[in-house]
Amino acid sequence: MKNSYSQKLLDGVALDNKEAFEEIYNHYSKELFFYAFRILNKSDVCEDVVQNVFLDLWVKRKTLRIENLKAYLFRCVKNQVLNKIRDRRISDEELTRINIIDLGMDSSGHIEFKDLENILDEQVSALPTRCREIFILSRFEQMSNKEIAEKLGISVQGVKNQISKALMRIRQQLMDEEIIVSLIFTLHMCFF
Repeated sequence: MKNSYSQKLLDGVALDNKEAFEEIYNHYSKELFFYAFRILNKSDVCEDVVQNVFLDLWVKRKTLRIENLKAYLFRCVKNQVLNKIRDRRISDEELTRINIIDLGMDSSGHIEFKDLENILDEQVSALPTRCREIFILSRFEQMSNKEIAEKLGISVQGVKNQISKALMRIRQQLMDEEIIVSLIFTLHMCFF
């Protein structure tokens, strides 16, 4: 949705135009749902998150000053997701997903989440076999270093070394492609 068109819809919403509100909802609700679902993996909770974001948008329609509608909506969903998981321990995978998705939705709009996710998937696929296997078990299957070590018959230190190796390779490739350095920091923080 183009910025000027989004602004026109937001202006309409501020003037109580329900059709403009419905158009925004229809355009973004599925994408917002899947964003939340990729982190929480619970349909009913994600539906509530999206509904809360749009309810809040409608309630605050007269006072909101939004420069980038898409970035605003995704930031609201991120905040709602964090509220939902605040009372329980956040897994490394959830934290990684939150931060990667947040980076993909930066206000400049240079990198969409799907593009960022595809780039990350390519980098993980390019890792050496053992390194990739350990990285996937750790980050995407939520196994602890100890569990991975037991499963693969290697030491915990060996697992840590392979994760460090993966991070260094991914960092270098992403920096070579001029991807946001914050992603590397986020990944590093989630692993140690």
